[in-house]
Amino acid sequence: MEDVQVLETIIKNIVSKPELVKIDRTIDERGVLLVVSVDPEDMGHLIGKKGATIQSIRTIMRIIGARNQSRINIKIPASEGEQGSYRPESSNIDQKIDDLAS
Repeated sequence: MEDVQVLETIIKNIVSKPELVKIDRTIDERGVLLVVSVDPEDMGHLIGKKGATIQSIRTIMRIIGARNQSRINIKIPASEGEQGSYRPESSNIDQKIDDLAS
């Protein structure tokens, strides 16, 4: 559960209400899924400008996963009134991280 501790530490240092950070961890055939809940007012801080902050966090977590031979995915559920969840367009970062794990 090192992955949850690392993610929690990162997120709690970004948001203004760290006591409301909640991370649920599940494992399935696709790997580890970390579902992150934060105060709706902190969502902008977590996502960052054009999704840069959350994309950087995902990159760090994928590197940790690669070190432990697992694939880590992060999901941020939508706030009330929004459709779906935030997920930036994937780039060649995924391929580079997979290459590092090999």
